[in-house]
Amino acid sequence: MVEVYQFRVHLREISPMIWRRLLLRSDHTIADLHYTIQIAMGWDDFHLHQFLIRGKRYGVSRVYGPHFGENGRDVSLHMFRFRQHERFLYEYDFGDRWEHEIRLEKTIPLDPKKTYPACIGGARNAPEEDCGGPWAFQELENHYSLPYMADVLWQVIDGDLSREDCWEELHSFQYWLTVNRFERRAVNKRLRWYEAGDERWRERVV
Repeated sequence: MVEVYQFRVHLREISPMIWRRLLLRSDHTIADLHYTIQIAMGWDDFHLHQFLIRGKRYGVSRVYGPHFGENGRDVSLHMFRFRQHERFLYEYDFGDRWEHEIRLEKTIPLDPKKTYPACIGGARNAPEEDCGGPWAFQELENHYSLPYMADVLWQVIDGDLSREDCWEELHSFQYWLTVNRFERRAVNKRLRWYEAGDERWRERVV
């Protein structure tokens, strides 16, 4: 019988916490869980990844990446017989080392009227790709405070700084001004595309 797993995913070593609450069918695969997390966190799937479940590695194999004993597209979630509150790890980008702790909150009946995977909760934008990892992200967040960004903008308005000289930094303000937002509707739109096999799921939408 197909059931639905409710997972809570959060990024380790970051405060305030960045987290997502996800629903996946028990017949979804490890590969489905990987892509669901990528969509929900706003990652671009540029880097290698792996799941660590009960001491064994799982994932979607890539050229020059880690070799997994089983193809993640063939490993269904129900095969693990997860216990309630059981935790496991998802690592993304072995350079920046984004570690996601995943916990099974509960198992619920399948609703045939709903589409899965789905995101039913979350907080904050995930860090941008290649920003250096948790500690670097926290330092950047402290640097790009609202007073700092306001000061730079006023200097540009007053002519003390040219827009061309600080264009890259001004562009980064867009992320830091919205770092505490989470667009669940946009995530679920991409998840519906993913489940339908529509390649638009690889695009960011608002």
